[in-house]
Amino acid sequence: MFRPKLPDTPHVPSITTHIPHDHAPAASAGRSVAPFVGVGAGAVAAVVVVGVVLTALLAAVAVSAVSVAIAAVVLRSLITGANRR
Repeated sequence: MFRPKLPDTPHVPSITTHIPHDHAPAASAGRSVAPFVGVGAGAVAAVVVVGVVLTALLAAVAVSAVSVAIAAVVLRSLITGANRR
C-alpha cells in the first residue's frame, strides 16, 4: 500500500568483455559499497547500544549512592536521638 509503483524497465543485455589477468582494473571499479555501509551502520548501532548501557549503569550507581546516603543520615539521626534519651 505504501510502496511506490515503479515502471517496468526493459531488460538490457549485458556486455561481457575479456579482461586479461595481468591487466586487472582498479580494486574499487567493480565492487559495491553496500557491505561497507552495512558494517558502518552496525558499528554505529553497537556504539549507541554500548552508550545506552553505560548510561543506564551510571544512573543505577547514582541512585544507589543517593539511597545509601539517605539511609546513613536517617540511621545517624536515630542513633543520635537514642543517645540523648
